[in-house]
Amino acid sequence: MEAFAELLDRLVLTPQRNGKIRLLVDYFRATPDPERGFALAAITRDLDLASVKPAMLRALIIERVDPELFAYSYDYVGDLAETISLIWPAPEQRRANRPPLLSEIVEALSQASRREGPLLVARWLDDLDASGRYALLKLVTGGLRIGVSARLAKQALADFGQVDVTEIEELWHGLAPPYENLFAWLEGRGPRPASLAAAPFRPVMLATALDEADFAKLDASDYAAEWKWDGIRVQAVAEDGVRRIYSRIGDDISHAFPDILEAMDFEGAIDGELLVGRLGENGIAAGTFGDLQQRLNRKIVTAKQLSDFPAFVRAYDLLQEGSQAGGADLRPLPFRERRMRLEAFIAGLDPQRFDLSPLIVFNDFEELAAFRGAPPHPIIEGVMLKRHDSPYLPGRPKGPWFKWKRDPFTVDAVVVYAQRGHGKRSSYYSDFTFAVWTGPEDAPMLVPVGKAYFGFTDEELLLLDRFVRENTTERFGPVRAVRAEPDHGLVVEVAFEGLNRSTRHKSGVAMRFPRFSRLRWDKPPREADRLEALEKLLEQA
Repeated sequence: MEAFAELLDRLVLTPQRNGKIRLLVDYFRATPDPERGFALAAITRDLDLASVKPAMLRALIIERVDPELFAYSYDYVGDLAETISLIWPAPEQRRANRPPLLSEIVEALSQASRREGPLLVARWLDDLDASGRYALLKLVTGGLRIGVSARLAKQALADFGQVDVTEIEELWHGLAPPYENLFAWLEGRGPRPASLAAAPFRPVMLATALDEADFAKLDASDYAAEWKWDGIRVQAVAEDGVRRIYSRIGDDISHAFPDILEAMDFEGAIDGELLVGRLGENGIAAGTFGDLQQRLNRKIVTAKQLSDFPAFVRAYDLLQEGSQAGGADLRPLPFRERRMRLEAFIAGLDPQRFDLSPLIVFNDFEELAAFRGAPPHPIIEGVMLKRHDSPYLPGRPKGPWFKWKRDPFTVDAVVVYAQRGHGKRSSYYSDFTFAVWTGPEDAPMLVPVGKAYFGFTDEELLLLDRFVRENTTERFGPVRAVRAEPDHGLVVEVAFEGLNRSTRHKSGVAMRFPRFSRLRWDKPPREADRLEALEKLLEQA
């Protein structure tokens, strides 16, 4: 457990991607089985330790320290696990001769009842130092926010074994913690694990951003064009009676979309965009990303959600036709041929759950630019360019596919609330809510329109944190209200990809992918934008 705790500490404090990969590779080399496998499963969120919940941890600490002390500490620190790890009253003498192993903790909790789980955690907290306690609590709550995605962990495995990361991704869903056969293969001690997963994930092909200077090097006749839809990229895979829906990074999200699963009565693998909408006279009418969010990340989908926000897949590509055993892997074929097969394949599926992303007919890039500037639907983000002769290659190869997104919208807004961040930002106010003006000119009021936690530099973060601390007007747990008046406050230029109508926000609007573009220290809050400006954007959409 001590090595795992040290790994988490160093990952949190290492901002660079390559630095995190090196730390993981070194840990895999130095740590034996099954410890490294369980650590990997914790980092990739593939451990499910359901016997301990945050409310149980709160009860444990309140039994041992004054509740008011805990409340003040939690308000200051802003993270439950970190707070408990720092103020836990360790006994004068540890009861164990050594700290528990990570594998011992995982195996014990996997067999523990809801009553036994907290008792085990309390005993281990007594036997660990502050760093170990923090790692333990993050492990049992599944809250490992250490800046390491599952994709980055898989890249570290690939570097450790000197294999291509696509090999790891194709095997992943047929593996289980603690991955001893995987590590044996990567160390040259055993064979490559068999791909045991039915309906496996296939690493996606991604596009590179198009620089308009690239046009001089490209021939328009070499490329097909299609719309870039504002949903989430998925693979719908059905093989040998198994049906799965994967996100672009290989997460299995099938449980949230039973309506699509039911309609997957085919053998093959479709690459497409997951959207919500209903069948109309002109095909399926796609809803907004806000509508789609009503279905994302749901453990249980209600009948009302299925009815109000029906999901469908807008198909881009066909990767496999038929099962793995008796079908054809279409990825080596050129896009032109895969597209023809896709059109025939989709024609035989339920039209309420699967339709075809249309191609854009254009003669030159000037004409395509006009289409990009005036798309036929508000949830279109831009256009995609795909070479007619391009095979389906995993990763982001330069040249075969380009994405040409619409220019982002910007608005000047006023910071009204701030909250501490997580990980290395847990001591700083780094999550901000911003608002625009509404109401009569002589008595305006601010209404929140979005939240953002990136788009500023580390130096700017220090200035933002200082501003929040010096201009706090109220406190709501870990959240601070920030002074925001016509003549005093902080204006930020916010960039965003689009707007949705929202009944959850007082303003009636919700932003898509908001982020800080500039800090406008030079601008008084009274000159920030009004809600009417955002409503006009909605009307144009």
